[in-house]
Amino acid sequence: MSNVRIATRYAKSLLGLAIERNELDKAFADMEWLQSVCKSNPDFVNMLRSPVIKSDAKGKIVMAVAKDNIGQLTASFIQLLITKGREGGLPEISTEFIRQYKEYKKIRIVKVTTAVPLSDELKEGIVRFIKSTTDIQNLELETIVNKDIIGGIIMQAGDKLVDASVAYDFKQIGKLFENNDFIYKVR
Repeated sequence: MSNVRIATRYAKSLLGLAIERNELDKAFADMEWLQSVCKSNPDFVNMLRSPVIKSDAKGKIVMAVAKDNIGQLTASFIQLLITKGREGGLPEISTEFIRQYKEYKKIRIVKVTTAVPLSDELKEGIVRFIKSTTDIQNLELETIVNKDIIGGIIMQAGDKLVDASVAYDFKQIGKLFENNDFIYKVR
């Protein structure tokens, strides 16, 4: 079974159990913490995926790292993963759980790409603009800085994309020149 399918199934199980026990927000905070540990420490992920290290040793290491940072539900869930030999999928499971949590809470992620970092004031203005012009009311702004767009802004929410970047405008002008639309044709 692929890692994506495994991650989806285990994340869905944890989400359902967290909802049932009314510990959803705590489980979300725990999984965000685990995701940040996995992203910032590749050695931790390598340890989880190592076939050389025994499962019980992995369990002790994970619990030593996480003991004060995660709740009982998440700790039990991690123990289950280790028992089933699925601890190597923990990074993907945490990412998938976060995605499913946001879907459950109807939180839309809006990616905003600019050439320079946005100030907090501009971010708030963008959030207000999105809320006033779309049906998206519960959103999370993800900012990306990409100097290649030269200027302007690119916004993406799900499958909808608004490209108001200078680089896009230059590409459009380039296409017009390729079609020779600016050359007067004599008949």
